[in-house]
Amino acid sequence: MTTMRMRLGGAAIAAAALLLAGCSSGNNEVNSGTSAAGTGAMSTSAAAPTSPTSPTGDAAAAATGATVPVAQSGGSGSTNGTPRCTAGELKVSLGQGDAGAGSVYRPLVFTNTGSRTCELTGFPGVSYVAGADGHQVGPAAQMSGPRGGEVRMAPGHTSVAQLQLVQVRNYDEAVCKPTPVRGLRVYPPGETASLFVPMDGEGCAGNPPGPQLTVKTITAQ
Repeated sequence: MTTMRMRLGGAAIAAAALLLAGCSSGNNEVNSGTSAAGTGAMSTSAAAPTSPTSPTGDAAAAATGATVPVAQSGGSGSTNGTPRCTAGELKVSLGQGDAGAGSVYRPLVFTNTGSRTCELTGFPGVSYVAGADGHQVGPAAQMSGPRGGEVRMAPGHTSVAQLQLVQVRNYDEAVCKPTPVRGLRVYPPGETASLFVPMDGEGCAGNPPGPQLTVKTITAQ
């Protein structure tokens, strides 16, 4: 009898232990549900295969054989770190030129009057001006030829842009409306400030059938 009681007591204890273990396991699943989901999401993200990285920037250019430009420095407008010449650092004048068939060809000379080396690239903006207010007369100069590369100028050095000035009297007077001018307004490449070059002449206040001014890209002198 004593042995049977001991067996029954042991079975009851074992059953109670199993019941407690089951309750404990259920509680862990409920309490750890959020963490388990989070861990699962993190594991999925970490285990996800990564696609091969596509080449970008310089690597893409190198892969395609394209020329890789040198990074600009400080937004200077230059590709090699040389700052762009501003209007305040430049003097513009007209050099001696030659006469052609119905036109005069003169170099527009840019002189670096600043204290640093700077650069000019491309075409200047050129137009005739008249009156005390400097109002524009007729169409601005048309660009001619390809855009050139960067031209670096040390202090005191110069560069040029060839300018063609058409004899506007060759155009129909009623269309051209010849008007006296007192000079040229010149915008260095990339600048919104202009420079004035005094010059007596005539421009078309109307719309001539062809350009009254033609300018080429800036080149080293």
